[in-house]
Amino acid sequence: MIVVNRFRVAVADGAAFRADLTTAREALAACRGYVGGEIGRNIDDPELWVLTTRWENVGSYRRALSSYDVKLRAVACLSRAIEEPSAYESAEPGADLNITDVRSLG
Repeated sequence: MIVVNRFRVAVADGAAFRADLTTAREALAACRGYVGGEIGRNIDDPELWVLTTRWENVGSYRRALSSYDVKLRAVACLSRAIEEPSAYESAEPGADLNITDVRSLG
């Protein structure tokens, strides 16, 4: 499972945000089921940042968000994400997709 969180942050606040995002990733990385993750900044628009994480399954990701350490060290930063769907399943050739219908967002 892949999670993509995008953020818009003023260039002047970039260094502090990068440190906060690093702390958030470290908190998530300590959770069971975490496979990997990267922090990135858009090449063409330096106000756009991304945190991409990979998880064994959706349950691992949801449990991580509920953990005390993540709530303490990551949620404030993650709550600044652009509001959009962020959880993706792998659609690599041969992968079984979870469902074929669109899920309700409401």
